[in-house]
Amino acid sequence: NKPQNRRIPVPALPISSGLLAGQSFPSTLVGDESLSRRPMARVADPLNAMGGGLRTTEGHAPIHIEPAGSGLHGIEYTLPVASAQLKSALLIAGLYADGDVEITEPGVSRDHTERMLSAMGVDVVRSGNVVKLSRPTHLKPLDIEVPSDLSSAAFFLVSASITPESDVILPGVGVNATRDGVLTILEQMGAQIERLNPRTCGGEPVADLRVTAAQLKGLSVAPELVPLAIDEFPVLFIAAAAATGRSRFVGLAELRHKESDRISAMVEGLRTLGVAADEGEDWVEIEGGPLTSGQVDSYHDHRIAMAFAVAGAIAQGVVEIARPENIATSFPNFVELGNNIGMHLELD
Repeated sequence: NKPQNRRIPVPALPISSGLLAGQSFPSTLVGDESLSRRPMARVADPLNAMGGGLRTTEGHAPIHIEPAGSGLHGIEYTLPVASAQLKSALLIAGLYADGDVEITEPGVSRDHTERMLSAMGVDVVRSGNVVKLSRPTHLKPLDIEVPSDLSSAAFFLVSASITPESDVILPGVGVNATRDGVLTILEQMGAQIERLNPRTCGGEPVADLRVTAAQLKGLSVAPELVPLAIDEFPVLFIAAAAATGRSRFVGLAELRHKESDRISAMVEGLRTLGVAADEGEDWVEIEGGPLTSGQVDSYHDHRIAMAFAVAGAIAQGVVEIARPENIATSFPNFVELGNNIGMHLELD
């Protein structure tokens, strides 16, 4: 058939790069303003080492992908950071590779891709920090029931924890052990979270989460928990601001390379709301105390915007959030659900 130029929405750029690197047609991946600031050379380099034809735009999106002339081949690769997206990109590219893909991780990262591929008959084996995939001859079709996202649930877990007299149940939330660090950290802070009706859904552990209001206390987060909660730190910083005492988070360098520099964006916003917060290259310290009113900038980052929406639930006045449009990127009904539990959110 004649090639067509079509603009198609795709999931995360690194994972899409891994999928498209093995195809017989050219592709161009274009991100929005925030995604275009994220470093993409770290996914292009190993895919090119597999024989891919990726070209970034000065290390960022757009990413131009040409068909691999002689096909993809296997690779042994050590990830520079614990990143589920980068790992998944290489594993999915491995479905098209002539040879095994062996990935060594510096720490634990989410394993949803390995679970899904295994359920489809792919030979994926983990030994310690090493994941190895052998190219399958075919994939088995299967029905997948996707659990509710723990990263999205985190905003309501924190909101219910810090708002007096709250009692909220979040049904069918995925509680995969490679990404449940937010639950562990909140529980260490004193949050009251029950896992009800535990079950398996589409190969993933799932539970209904009941969270009731509690007086949180500051803590120092163990570095090994960081990869298990990397996307939830913006809202965990709000939990720390509402807690009694000082909290310290270390090993957060990856947060500077998300849709925004999430360390600086959160510290800046917390200071605007009267919270004592400080930052270093890979650490944040927050002294719990009352939150005042003010206008904070989300820097087009959906998680920053939603985190400060949670802060507004307990602030002594109105919290205005600039540039919140990207909430729709990951959670289009966030405002509706937030208002259903009494968060009093308005979108102008």
